[in-house]
Amino acid sequence: MTYPNCTVVDHPLVKHKLTLMRRKDTSTASFRALLQEISLLLAYEAMRDLKVREETIETPMMETVAPVLDGKKLVLVAILRAGQGILDGMLQLVPSARVGHIGMYRDPKTLAAVEYYYKVPNQLADRDVIMCDPMLATGNSAVAALNRVKRSKPGSLRFVCLLACPEGLANLREHHPDVHVYTAAVDEKLNEHGYILPGLGDAGDRLFGTR
Repeated sequence: MTYPNCTVVDHPLVKHKLTLMRRKDTSTASFRALLQEISLLLAYEAMRDLKVREETIETPMMETVAPVLDGKKLVLVAILRAGQGILDGMLQLVPSARVGHIGMYRDPKTLAAVEYYYKVPNQLADRDVIMCDPMLATGNSAVAALNRVKRSKPGSLRFVCLLACPEGLANLREHHPDVHVYTAAVDEKLNEHGYILPGLGDAGDRLFGTR
């Protein structure tokens, strides 16, 4: 099944690493390393259409015209706490990117997103912003975080996650139809507690060893 606001990065390496992450006996150290590795591959796809401009440079052999990224620097925004795992991987690919953090937690009874921290670069106008969080489950945290960032009028917004589900994608599409999602897989559904099935458990707990 395809989703209009979503690109599933179905590279064999992505599939393999995701399977390793799903296994319940995967260690915290391995889970953390795999998340960084898979984040590089997701970021590669999410940044595929970044604008470039031509610049005259000197190679060891001669002068030539070559492409470089155009415009202001990227901004990567992690939804805490698990989004930090994707952010660390993406920064290996674009170490010069500016970084923001949004602290969200999910109310266990209502599943609503509650913000407790917000710190992003002051000027987002005309910048390409990529938001990251491993799980797009109910989508409530993603929608709330995107609402917050849109107040600063960024040039573009994309969302990168490890796993999504139909309910989360529908929620995000309803509130932010302009935001495209890049993910490693779209799983079957949510359970009654708002967790993705088959999923991989709580990404934050597995990333930081707090399970």
